Amino acid sequence: MLDPAHNLEERVRERLNSLTKPPGSLGQLEDIAVRFALIREEEMPSPARKGLYIFCGDHGVTEEGVSRYPQSVTRQMVRNFLDGGAAINVLCRRLQIRPVVVDMGVCGASIPGVVDRKIADGTSNFARVPAMTRDQAERALQHGSALAEEAATQYDVVGLGEMGIGNTTAASAILSVYSSASPYETVGPGSGLDSQGVRRKAELIEKALALHKPSPGDPLGVLAAVGGFEFAGIAGFLIRACRLKLPVVLDGFPCCAGALIAKVIEPLALQTAFFSHESREPGHRRMLVLLEAKPYFNLGLRLGEGTGAALCMGIIDSAVRLYREMATFNEAGISGPSSGELG
Repeated sequence: MLDPAHNLEERVRERLNSLTKPPGSLGQLEDIAVRFALIREEEMPSPARKGLYIFCGDHGVTEEGVSRYPQSVTRQMVRNFLDGGAAINVLCRRLQIRPVVVDMGVCGASIPGVVDRKIADGTSNFARVPAMTRDQAERALQHGSALAEEAATQYDVVGLGEMGIGNTTAASAILSVYSSASPYETVGPGSGLDSQGVRRKAELIEKALALHKPSPGDPLGVLAAVGGFEFAGIAGFLIRACRLKLPVVLDGFPCCAGALIAKVIEPLALQTAFFSHESREPGHRRMLVLLEAKPYFNLGLRLGEGTGAALCMGIIDSAVRLYREMATFNEAGISGPSSGELG
């Protein structure tokens, strides 16, 4: 019996090769179109309905001075997202993406306009105590899963981003657990720390890992020890999105920390994921290697918010529209490749 997926890929590539261009001349755009069609299990998929979920949460570890910005900036940026003034809002308007702001654990009362999935007012300071309880980690995963269920009914492709002062510290800690690399190899400047600040950040993570001793084989325990509510939400979203055949585009370093947790929980969780870019945060390259992921670009980004994911969604949209909307040689009345007329 023939493999239906193989037959679908064959048909999609046949159409790509019939379009008015030399075979393969659109490079990776052709591979993106094929992969999108295979994920959606549709010969003529559409990327028209685009959403981007910004998972937001505060981190108690900011008490240790791991960021140039105070914890209150997380909440202020949530308001900025809702007011349309952030970088991600500009990109979403330009690329016709609907931003969805999710409060997974922002300190303070819920802000009108957010999707309220608050677990607590930020995580605890993992330099002293676990970041959260196992029950909180589980609930955050469940919230992410439920959001993926909702997203699958509304969008053809979804981007994931995050916002949380201190979250690169948590991401570096998770990376150290799974890569066995020293925190001195996984930390970076985050929001702009100087070399002394980066060293203090690494020392803090080293001590926290010695305190909590998280086991790589226990992803819920890793989240509870040194994670963030937004990471858990992202992980839960990815696991469910894969089962729903929903294409998901991932942003940078903190977002990929959620992807790493998802992959440990469910090895197939990233089958519908596109990795947008390699950020300037030093640990991100190591994270991408661990995830066996190939990003599409490197523009030196390290903002977060989903900015890299939004830009990549524009590329995916273009790739699929080229596949859908270009004329074939027959439709355009142009001689095919055998004539040599197109080079």
